[in-house]
Parts: sequence; C-alpha cells; structure tokens
Amino acid sequence: MQPLFPSIKNNSSFYLPVDDLHILYVEESGTKDGIPVVFLHGGPGSGCEPFHRRFFDPEKYRIILFDQRGCGKSTPHAELTNNTTQDLIEDMEKIREKLGIEKWLVLGGSWGSTLALLYAEAYPERVSALIVRGIFLGRPRDISWFYQEGASRIYPDYWQKFLEPIPENQHDDLLKAYHELLTGDNEIAKSRAAKAWSTWEGMTANLKPNGSVLDHFTDLHYALSIARIEAHYFMNNNFLTENQIVANASALKNIPGIIIHGRYDMICPLEQAYELHNAWQTAVLEVIPACGHAASEPAIIDALVKATETMADVVK
Repeated sequence: MQPLFPSIKNNSSFYLPVDDLHILYVEESGTKDGIPVVFLHGGPGSGCEPFHRRFFDPEKYRIILFDQRGCGKSTPHAELTNNTTQDLIEDMEKIREKLGIEKWLVLGGSWGSTLALLYAEAYPERVSALIVRGIFLGRPRDISWFYQEGASRIYPDYWQKFLEPIPENQHDDLLKAYHELLTGDNEIAKSRAAKAWSTWEGMTANLKPNGSVLDHFTDLHYALSIARIEAHYFMNNNFLTENQIVANASALKNIPGIIIHGRYDMICPLEQAYELHNAWQTAVLEVIPACGHAASEPAIIDALVKATETMADVVK
C-alpha cells in the first residue's frame, strides 16, 4: 500500500488580499518548475494541514496550498461576510494569476471536491486534470442526510451529543437552530455549539474511530471556523442552483479525472460519487473498500497518492 510522501516544508508563503476584508494564506512547496497542482481543503472552513503536501511527489509537482476565506491562517477568522462559493472560485483565479500559472491540476476532497468541480466547470481551460475524493454535491438532500436524518440512524449514540445544544422543540430544523447559535451574540452558546457540530463530524469521518482526527476537530479555534462557515454555506444551499454540479458536468468532458470514494462514507454517501460519474463518464471512479470519509485513512491515502502519480504522467 502506497504511503504519503515524506514530510516536507513549504518553500515560500504569502498573504493575498482578495477584497477589502479577506486576506488568504497561500504557500508553495515541491519543485518550482514542477507540474502545478492546487490542493483544496474541506469544510468549508477547515483549512490546510502540512500533511496535505504529502499526497504529491515533491520532485514532480509544484504544490500550492491555501486556506479558504475565514479559516486556517486566512483572516478574519470564521468571518461570514463576503464568504460564498462564487467568492472562493474567483479566489482560486486570483491565486493562479498571482503565481503566473496557465493551467493546474486540481485536487479536492469533501467540500474541496465540490469547489474543485465547480471551479473546473467555470474555468475548464485552466484545469489540466481533476482528482476528487469523498464527493459532496452540496444539494439540500446531501446536507439533510448528515444534519437532519440519515447518518443519525447509523450513529445514534454520537447523534445524541449533536442534539445536546439544541432545545427539543427545534429538532425539526437542526441546521437553522445551529445557525442561529453559531451567528448569535452569546459567545458561550456559540462555542458550545461549534464544538458539538465539529465533534459530530470528527466522530463520523473515519470508518474506525481515530483519536488524532477527533482531537483536531474538537480544538475550539478549528471548531469555530468549520461550524460557522459550514452552517452559513449549508443554510444558503452552498450558494448553488439545484443539482448544479451534475447539471453542468458536460463542461468536464475533456478534463482527465479520477473520482475516489470510500464505500462506507457516512458523511457523503457513495451515491454522490455514482451520480457524478454517471454525468462525467470520462472520469475513472475508484470505490475504496473498508473506508469511510477521511483522507487520512490508509487505503484512501494509497488511492490518492497513486492518482497523483498517474496524473503526473498524464499532464506532464
């Protein structure tokens, strides 16, 4: 089984103002003259981590990571103003232009897959190839599965913890109730809601519980950005039209693609990857047995590293 590439440090980093409010953290690692690749983290609102550099051979790739609006090292932290899907797509173009890149490979997982697909549909001429993992199509039913009813039946014990911050008379619309707490003025209630929201995601991300993943998700700084920004996006249906990604998938037909999805993904069920593949049949679909959602699962790592090695030969 293919492991991650060895740990590397970034070669350079900078902060890029993208409007009058938001400043993005951007970093580069790997080979300056290598194949340009941009990594899109999940959430929305999670931020990049050093291990994300390690999906790519640093001798082949020019690796670009950035923290999307409101998370990671980008500022202001957990900010919702001017934070929409369309803003993030245009931010990618600003980064690409700043770095003088004509085309780049785009790799994204979970929400990162959503953003990768939307960017590729908006700017197909700027994408040399796509690798997408843990597909999230961002439709109302995809949101409801995880935050109202669906995953709750698989993890009823974890679900009870998710319900704790919300009064019982508001359980018929949990997303709305959480959004009110996460955007309210009561800082104690906001923090409690953020940790409960993020803990639910951390507990269900892996097929088998992973203590380090859960520790990351329960850190309050991280929890505030992922909970506030996710609730903001999901309350607005991710700023998408109905089934937008699948409806516009014809724009992807000339882009080499690999779709990777864990068979037992309880955050983003496999049907989403299947629906995407049905609409984008030129892509390769890899269903990974005995895996859940997280990119840190060994078999998902194996598939992602093999995909980046394959695409290095395709786009070189």
